[in-house]
Amino acid sequence: MAKYPELSWSIARHNTLMTCARKYVYHYYTSHNGWISNIDSLQHQAYRLKKITNLEMYFGSIVHETVEKAVAHYRTTGELPGEDKMKNYIRQKLNLAYRDSYHREYSWWRRPKGYIMLHEVYYGNTIPEEKIDKIKYRLDTVLKNFLSSPTFRDMLDTENTDFVESEKFRYLLIDGVKVWVVMDLLYYHHQSGKWVIVDWKTGKQTEEDRNQLALYAMYVKHTFPVESLDEITIRNEYLLDGSTEEHKLTEEEIVRVQDMFNLSLREMEEYMEDRGKNIPKPITSFPMQQNRSICASCNFQELCFPEGYV
Repeated sequence: MAKYPELSWSIARHNTLMTCARKYVYHYYTSHNGWISNIDSLQHQAYRLKKITNLEMYFGSIVHETVEKAVAHYRTTGELPGEDKMKNYIRQKLNLAYRDSYHREYSWWRRPKGYIMLHEVYYGNTIPEEKIDKIKYRLDTVLKNFLSSPTFRDMLDTENTDFVESEKFRYLLIDGVKVWVVMDLLYYHHQSGKWVIVDWKTGKQTEEDRNQLALYAMYVKHTFPVESLDEITIRNEYLLDGSTEEHKLTEEEIVRVQDMFNLSLREMEEYMEDRGKNIPKPITSFPMQQNRSICASCNFQELCFPEGYV
C-alpha cells in the first residue's frame, strides 16, 4: 500500500488547483487510501466527500454511460437499443441516485464507492425543483440529438468505420509524468482517411473544450500511425443544443497545451515536500478559496467550515 499517490496530470487536476489549492490537496492527497478500513479518519472523510457528485454532473455521466453502452451493443449485435429504452435506463439511474441520497446515507457513509450521494441533498437537504425541471428537459433532448449526430451516422457506416477499443483510462507520458486522457470515442474513417476523436458534451460549450481536444490529439499522434495533425479530426458533439463543432488542430495549439502542462506541473511542485515521492506539504500550506460563492459548490465544505456549511 503506497502512502502517497503517484504523481500524474490531467486538465481536471489542473483546473482543481487553479480553483482552490485546499480542494486540490483534499481531492488528490488527503483522500488517498481513504477506502481502507484501518486508516486515518480524515482520509476516510476526504474520500467520502470526494465521491459526492451533483445532479448535473451525475446526469452527464449517465448519458455518457448510456451512449457508450449503445455504441458497444451496436458493434456487437448490429442493433441499437431504442430511444425509449435508453431514456428509461437513464431514469432508473436517476431514481437510484435519489433513493441513495435521501434514504441510504449510512450505507454511503460506510461504502461511498457503492452508493450515490448528491451534493444538493448532502449540503442542502433537497434538490431544487428548477434543477429537476432542467434535467427532465435535458433527458428529452440529449438522446434525440445523439441519434441525429454526425458521429451516430458514422457509427452506422460499418464499412468505413473502424472503432478503437474503448479504454477508460488512457495516458501518455510527458517528461516521465502520466498525463491522463479519457476519450469518449475514437475511430478511423476509411473514406476520409481520418482518425476521429469524439467528445460528448451534455452541458454548454466552454473555453476548456479545445485544450481537452488538443490533449486527445497529442495522445492519438503518440499512439497510432499518424504522421500529421491533418489526419486527425476532433469533434465536440453538444447534445444539449444538437450542435457539432469539428476542429483541425495546429502545431501551435499543441505547443500551447504542452506549455500549460509545464507551467501547471511547476505550480504543483511548489506544494510538494518531496517531488520524487510526491509527498505534499502540510494541508495548511494549501490556501483556501476566498470566494464563498465558489465554496458553495465544493464537496469539501465540511472540512473547511466545520461550524456550518456555506
